[in-house]
Amino acid sequence: MAKSDILGESLWDAYSNKVTTLMNNPQHQGEIFEAEAEERGNKLIVADFGAESCGDAVRLYWEIDPKTDKIVNSKFKSFGCGTAIASSDVMTELCIDKTVQEAVKITNIDVEMALRDTPDVPAVPPQKMHCSVMAYDVIKKAAGLYMGVDAESFEEEIIVCECARVSLTTLQEVIKLNDLTTVEQITDYTKAGGFCKSCIKPGGHEDREYYLVDILRDTRKEMDEEKMKAAADASAAGESKFEDMTLVQQIKAVDAIIDESIRQFLVMDGGDMEIIDIKTTEENVDIYIRYLGACNGCSSSSTGTLYAIESTLKEKLSSNIRVLPI
Repeated sequence: MAKSDILGESLWDAYSNKVTTLMNNPQHQGEIFEAEAEERGNKLIVADFGAESCGDAVRLYWEIDPKTDKIVNSKFKSFGCGTAIASSDVMTELCIDKTVQEAVKITNIDVEMALRDTPDVPAVPPQKMHCSVMAYDVIKKAAGLYMGVDAESFEEEIIVCECARVSLTTLQEVIKLNDLTTVEQITDYTKAGGFCKSCIKPGGHEDREYYLVDILRDTRKEMDEEKMKAAADASAAGESKFEDMTLVQQIKAVDAIIDESIRQFLVMDGGDMEIIDIKTTEENVDIYIRYLGACNGCSSSSTGTLYAIESTLKEKLSSNIRVLPI
């Protein structure tokens, strides 16, 4: 069946080729029966998990060599969408030939990354990212059944969203991997905050230790600091002048400076700004910006504010920079 027949033409590019291939042709779907596992001297574990957040469910089969705790064979049954089938298939693949102790370290991020065609491009559209979250829980449930302990004893992650079972580490990684900037985007990608909403910000029906608004703020700050450090290291090593960067690198560098030193002051007055284009000539690097909100039409936007923006960028990136509002 063609990719377009499954997803519709509008979603053609939203799924990786690995995902659509495994939707039609999963490699590990099926069952393992106790009698055949025992015949080979192995132990069979069957674990079920259902995601209340979307209605999908998965049954995971592990055939384990009790002498080594190694998962010698694994199968799954998925009761859900095509993305859940593909995610479950990759999860099962990742379990095979690992010990039970190694398998419990597999995360939903590992599953989603394994589904990508290229490392920098998400495997599925944002609204389907949550399908890989089931791996996190069903693996720990299977391990708990094998070792005779509660699955929660393997819980090393801080769960921020109880409804969708999304951890702090997952949220931080998804924000970084996909350059997310809003809570709405986080919800699209992970389903965190999409149900009871208590984890979005203080004031919900249940107090939380971590909230999405704070995680987003802190992670974005960390990302900006990392970009600034990378730019500073490159400059100190003489590796890269601002003028020699690619357009994308230049925009990211300018964005990092604006986020660190400028945007907060604009936002305090009800305004903001965005970069429209950067053009490099023999003499200058012209950065074209657009003022937003209260800054648009403000008298100081072409005098004091413009001078402050340009001076900061000159100091931190290049003395050849000119800032031109449009």
